[in-house]
Amino acid sequence: MSTQEQEATQNLTLVQSVRDALATEMELDDDVLVMGEDVGKNGGVFRATEGLYDEFGENRVIDTPLAESGIIGTAVGMAAMGLKPIPEIQFSGFAYPGFDQIVSHMARLRTRSRSRYTLPMVLRMPYGGGIRAPEHHSESKEAFYTHEAGLKVVMPSTPYDTKGLLISSIRDPDPVVFMEPKLIYRAFRGDVPEGDYEVPIGEAKTRREGSDVSVFTYGAMTRPTLEAAEELAEEGIDAEVVDLRTVSPMDREAIVESFKKTGRACVVHEAPKTGGLAGEITATLQEEALLYQEAPIKRVTGYDVPYPLYALEDYYLPNAARVADGIKEAVEF
Repeated sequence: MSTQEQEATQNLTLVQSVRDALATEMELDDDVLVMGEDVGKNGGVFRATEGLYDEFGENRVIDTPLAESGIIGTAVGMAAMGLKPIPEIQFSGFAYPGFDQIVSHMARLRTRSRSRYTLPMVLRMPYGGGIRAPEHHSESKEAFYTHEAGLKVVMPSTPYDTKGLLISSIRDPDPVVFMEPKLIYRAFRGDVPEGDYEVPIGEAKTRREGSDVSVFTYGAMTRPTLEAAEELAEEGIDAEVVDLRTVSPMDREAIVESFKKTGRACVVHEAPKTGGLAGEITATLQEEALLYQEAPIKRVTGYDVPYPLYALEDYYLPNAARVADGIKEAVEF
């Protein structure tokens, strides 16, 4: 069903849209199942699976032991046999014990089997900081997964996109890492169509048109970036904000076309600067649009330190003021 045909909408938070996408696909496809720590009767640590156990039963909403490697490895086997498992990792920082399963098996089964097998599974994980959590609860390590060929990596920023992108991910024949910005799980609500619809994987969306500078971001950082852009508009700086939505495959065409229009760029993410995706975006612009460049490309990111405890968390995360300063540097060069 196209979005134009959708009329009935719900006003949902981002985490409610996750739950709505899961329920929608489980209703349509008996091969879809969810699994993870406390996802069943408890409804998940963030309640993203609340009520699914009662609706679909223990064979499709499976509580697992506290063993991330086992959760992901079991999902790999299920997907290879034709099911569509959606394993949940409670926090992205807990995925490291399962990293071997991700890079050695989840990402490689298609090429290893010369496409005899595909792996239709979605690895869901809340990522990022800002909720005053302890160690290993706040990482933003999307660069790990974008570096691994064979994986798609999706990072939505709105309830509408979250449902549409998650449905697209579940229907994708290959594995998707779906990273959910838990900072904005319940920060706001948005209109979400009832029923099923898809938002294409790999397509960026321009959240704000502008002519002076292009600002590229994704996930939870989209909101402070838009806030900064609106504040700067009052000072006469017209910033274009591009929400990548999918970081692998990255919509390089949208990035380059926006940059050709403005000639200046700022990249915003909460992951550390070194090895972060801002470097990849900057390199892409250098390779494909160098002659359009009018100023150094500015990066506004987290810092190259272990994620701090809550006393320093607000200092670590980019906010609208830091983003605005970065945009100004790119514009005023």
